[in-house]
Amino acid sequence: MEIIKSILFGIIEGITEWLPISSTGHLILLNEFLKLDVSKDFYSMFEVVIQLGAIMAVIILFWKKIFPFYKKNNQIKISKDIMSLWGKIIVACIPAAIIGILFDDWLDEHLYNGVVVSIALIVYGIIFIIIESKNIGSRDVDDLSKITYKQALGIGGFQLLSLIPGTSRSGSTIIGGLILGLERSVAAEFTFFLAIPVMFGASLLKIAKYIAKVGFNFSGMELAILGVGCIISFIVSLFVIKFLLNYI
Repeated sequence: MEIIKSILFGIIEGITEWLPISSTGHLILLNEFLKLDVSKDFYSMFEVVIQLGAIMAVIILFWKKIFPFYKKNNQIKISKDIMSLWGKIIVACIPAAIIGILFDDWLDEHLYNGVVVSIALIVYGIIFIIIESKNIGSRDVDDLSKITYKQALGIGGFQLLSLIPGTSRSGSTIIGGLILGLERSVAAEFTFFLAIPVMFGASLLKIAKYIAKVGFNFSGMELAILGVGCIISFIVSLFVIKFLLNYI
């Protein structure tokens, strides 16, 4: 039963990570009705680390756009455009990295519950509908290379909203990108790439805190739950990302 539950968590993660409907919020709500038979500390780590599967889907689908090294005339070259893109991604990560690390425990204690998630889903859902109805966006920034460092930092500021569970990370950054003048597909792609360091960093932080608290004491079932959840979220994410880009 725990493996079946893990599969359901992986499906929900793979769908909601990329659609603007808050993956963490939906995982919290799912756990209200279908609790995993694990410790509170393990679940707190699981609901973040399961996102690694979804991130791997981005890395595979967009490998050529995010890997800066290539071979030409038997020499290893570095793409300046891709290195510049990573510079902007790092700048966009700064706000969430600072606030997330400083207030991680407080956020876990006070905001990670069904009530906060439900309120956030409703409030931000309404906000997104209003912004969408105004058809905000621009054709000026129609390529990733045209994003400025100022715009990247601004998108990072919008990403802070997602520290409140129930607020979609992809939704807040895509809307932020549109408000700051990015074309829709560019805002979506930048959001996908921004997720790579953000989710890896968040996962490493959760794993480190879990090990520091209880040690490297994973049972076979816990490892199975974590592994299955990540694999399923990876597979589902491959389809959802392609769907979203086609839709946009």
